[in-house]
Amino acid sequence: MLSPPDANHPALVRIPPWVQEKLSPKAVDYIKRVHHWVETECIPAEPIVKAKLAKFGRWKTPPLIHELRAKAKKEGLFNLFLPKSFGSLSPGLTNLEYSCCAEIMGRCYWAAQTMNCHAPETGNIELLAKYCNEEQKQKWLMPLLNGETSSAYSMTEPDRASSDATQIACRITPDPSDPQTLIINGRKLYGNAMWNDDLSVYILMACSDPTNPNPWKRHTTVLVPKATPGFTMLRNLTIMGYDHAPEGHGEYLYTNARIPAANIILGPGRAFEIAQGRLGPGRIHHCMRLIGQTERAYELALIRATDPSKKPRGRLIGDFDSNIERLAAMRLQLDSMRLVVLNAAYTMDVHGNKAGRYAIAQSKILVPAAAAGIIDECMQMFGGQGLTQHTPLPEMWTYARFVRIADGPDAAHRHQVGRDQLKTVGPIRERHEGYMRRYGELCGKWEVECETMVGGAL
Repeated sequence: MLSPPDANHPALVRIPPWVQEKLSPKAVDYIKRVHHWVETECIPAEPIVKAKLAKFGRWKTPPLIHELRAKAKKEGLFNLFLPKSFGSLSPGLTNLEYSCCAEIMGRCYWAAQTMNCHAPETGNIELLAKYCNEEQKQKWLMPLLNGETSSAYSMTEPDRASSDATQIACRITPDPSDPQTLIINGRKLYGNAMWNDDLSVYILMACSDPTNPNPWKRHTTVLVPKATPGFTMLRNLTIMGYDHAPEGHGEYLYTNARIPAANIILGPGRAFEIAQGRLGPGRIHHCMRLIGQTERAYELALIRATDPSKKPRGRLIGDFDSNIERLAAMRLQLDSMRLVVLNAAYTMDVHGNKAGRYAIAQSKILVPAAAAGIIDECMQMFGGQGLTQHTPLPEMWTYARFVRIADGPDAAHRHQVGRDQLKTVGPIRERHEGYMRRYGELCGKWEVECETMVGGAL
């Protein structure tokens, strides 16, 4: 358990007691340092970053971000997400401990980037470390770990129902004149914007064996250098009107783009194995950052509710019963969201990513929608001003809404949870049939006429 001074520290005060008991002294130190970093180096600099993007070009990472990344690396706040399997490169945090750090990072949209703990980098780094050969790791993984470059993940397509990834149609074919070369043709959506100079490589999932009778073996994952001839970005994709520069998202076209066959990751036909291995921790990171973001939105609502310059009918906004109840509901929901994600992180620590599938899906289903709902209520408390750039609330809401789709739509996760629950009916049915047998015995003993129960259930 944390000491009284630590328990009241602003970085730790919202962490539930059962989680506090599981935090190592090292983790507590990291959590406090991340909090200090975000509160003093990131949040105050948000307007500066926006101003620099407007002045020097929206697709150039502002020098301030590069400076903060170098400073975070020097202070030992880089790559905090890396699991213990990375050895000396890892800070040694559990998923549960890192989740506490990730929540704090979420208070500023780009704070995680200053610590090399942002999407899609965290998932891509773990993918490359887990599935690449040594030559690929040296060429593509190490620059990402060192913060020298960035990467993108390219899976979604405009012409296919990408929630069913077996339909992905972008094609990889061998070059007939050179078996050591692959040719790529197709269209993709999303993947960080090619226009950003920091980006160097795309991790592409495409179809390499369309006639394979096993649909889960038809696709291959490859590394595509940004400068590959025939690979072009057609335009930036805005999300609810925001370009999310300088990273953003793009619409891409592959026209006879050629890459070495040595750029295949793990082996032909193994894309789904790779994709599933990538997604578990990343989904938790997204959700915990969302909680940090939503906490900040809630803080803005509290400030608005007690602003003495805003007194409709002579009363503070927070004096109205409807707003008191609104604030209470938001607080309760926020704390519930945190419990869901921390449970998922701990389940992954104890039982592994695969065994934690339900808890991960639970987070992905519940948290983004709840976050968007809370931020929407916070905007409501600001009135018309809450819909404008006077506050960060519209951008916060957009990110929460985006995460309902990112890494797989929440509807797909609900479908999976429902199917898994239906598979548990066997023992449940046996138990209820036991109730009915015992009910019949009791009816006979006490000379009571048995009633017919619908579905054989009491």
